[in-house]
This record gives sequence, structure tokens and C-alpha cells, in this order.
Amino acid sequence: MARYYDLHPDNPQPRVLRQIVDLLRSDGLIAYPTDSCYALGCQLGNRDGVARIREIRKLDDRHPFTLVCAEFAQLGQFVKLSNSVFRQVKAAIPGRYTFILPATAEVPRRLQDPRRRTVGVRVPKHTVTQALLAELGEPLLSSTLLLPGEEEPMTQGWEIKERLDHQVDAVVDAGDCGLEPTTVIDLSGPEPEILRRGAGDPARFE
Repeated sequence: MARYYDLHPDNPQPRVLRQIVDLLRSDGLIAYPTDSCYALGCQLGNRDGVARIREIRKLDDRHPFTLVCAEFAQLGQFVKLSNSVFRQVKAAIPGRYTFILPATAEVPRRLQDPRRRTVGVRVPKHTVTQALLAELGEPLLSSTLLLPGEEEPMTQGWEIKERLDHQVDAVVDAGDCGLEPTTVIDLSGPEPEILRRGAGDPARFE
């Protein structure tokens, strides 16, 4: 049965944040809110967590994951940024974008696109997500909480608790969060390519 953590949206309780992070460090899988709907998240090295995300969402081995980072400075450890891409990404974060970029050696091969060696990264603008990332001290390996056969991601903590009670270890609720998934921009090629139009304005990349 999943634990249910109710966090204040503007001033999340440090004690509860520590409990959630302790669970993550014990190879736990959580459902947590972002500025662009809910996501499933675990630590980068949590192989079982990755398998559980794939099972919940019915994803194949080719589906890319996203590294949710606390700040721009953290990205350079996990993705390669040319000068032009550096400027584009920095101007758009924090925000509701996921960027596909060439992965560095810090990203396990099993989490990269097997053909192109890329990975998704994002920096959300969400108080609770940022507080979790600060307490954890590293990115969360994540995937949008979009269940098989459904067109819209899940956005209500209580509903997630009901439906995924035996599939995740915790549900983090901080009230309303975004209703749309991120806009996904592939910046691994010579020109930006919009792979998904979502909550972030894609105009700056067109």
C-alpha cells in the first residue's frame, strides 16, 4: 500500500520531504506533482524502479526517460550542450519543457535512446518538486504519469493513490498541478525539432 504525503504547496514541510527522500534512497518509486502534471520518479540507479515505471505505463525498452534536474548548472553533468543549445535551454528554464540532448557517460546506457544515445532533461518551475530535488541532491529519473490507453495524464493525488496503491511506494500531493505534459524539443540535431506540443510555448523553437 502506497504512503500518502500531503505537502504544503508553498512551504513544504522539511520533515515530510526527508521522509520522501529516505524512501527514494531505499529504491522507492513515487508519484509526484510538477508544473506539468504528475510524474513517476525514482533514483537514477534504481533498476527496479525503472522496470516498475515501464510496467505501469506499458513502455517498451526504446521509450526515453527524463532526468528532472534542480537547476541549469546540473544539466552539464548529464547532457552535452553546444554554445547555441546552451543559450536556448538556459533561456527556457525553469519551465514546462523537456529537452532531448546527447547523453554524457554519467547516464546509464539503459536509460538512453538505444540508437541515438540521447536522454531527456528538464528543470521544472514547481515549489514542491524543487524542494524534493534539493533534499535529494540529484536528479529524479522520471516519466509522465500517463496510463495505458488514456489520453490525459493523471493530475489528482487522491485518484493516483486509489489506482496505483499497490504499484508505487508513495504519492506526493501538493494540491493542483499542471494539466498538460511538457513540450518536448529535440535539440540533438542541427535544428530544433518539436516532438510534442504541450504546456510550454514552442514558438521560440520554431
